[in-house]
Amino acid sequence: MLITLMKKEILITALLGVTLLIGVTAGKRPVNPPDIHSGDLIFQTSTSSQSKAIQLATKSKYSHCGIIYREGDKLYVFEAVQPVKQTPLDKWIARGKGGHYVIKRLKNADKVLTPDVLKKMKQVGATFIGKNYDPAFEWSDDRIYCSELIWKVYQRSAGIEIGQLQKLSDFDLTSDVVKAKMKERYGNDIPKNELVISPASIFESDLLTTIIDK
Repeated sequence: MLITLMKKEILITALLGVTLLIGVTAGKRPVNPPDIHSGDLIFQTSTSSQSKAIQLATKSKYSHCGIIYREGDKLYVFEAVQPVKQTPLDKWIARGKGGHYVIKRLKNADKVLTPDVLKKMKQVGATFIGKNYDPAFEWSDDRIYCSELIWKVYQRSAGIEIGQLQKLSDFDLTSDVVKAKMKERYGNDIPKNELVISPASIFESDLLTTIIDK
């Protein structure tokens, strides 16, 4: 009788374990690789110290972005952090606020992003690898920030300008959070005529369509 009861308890425990495992797996479904192509763009809300200021100035929840590339069966995000580098997709997603991310793609990607164009994109991107992050958002190749990297790679390899270039003065600089960050970066000499491409401008481009929103 005791042995029978013990067997029942073991069976119940095993069933509960399987149920729990299924529930966890269902709640955290991994990114499905076939859904993602080289050249796709990914966006997240960064947890960096400047993220809130970027969100307020650009009126967008997204403050960081990168280009996805597939290498064999692995996916990476080419991004401008410190320094410009490739980061495994899962690690990139985990860095964002709440693990939330959005992936977008050129509407005509099948026609535009040919193997030759993707090869050229990587070649253009290689010229930026190892360069320092640009906290001043200057429009030069000396240092690079995230949306600038996307814009220049696409423009120089495919002739496509994703997002509208703006001047720093076009953004909402009235928030105390933004003012403090501007003071920290520029002192009293804010370059309001500096050309800037924001993550929000790329995100909102009508050249793109949303593929994944999680």
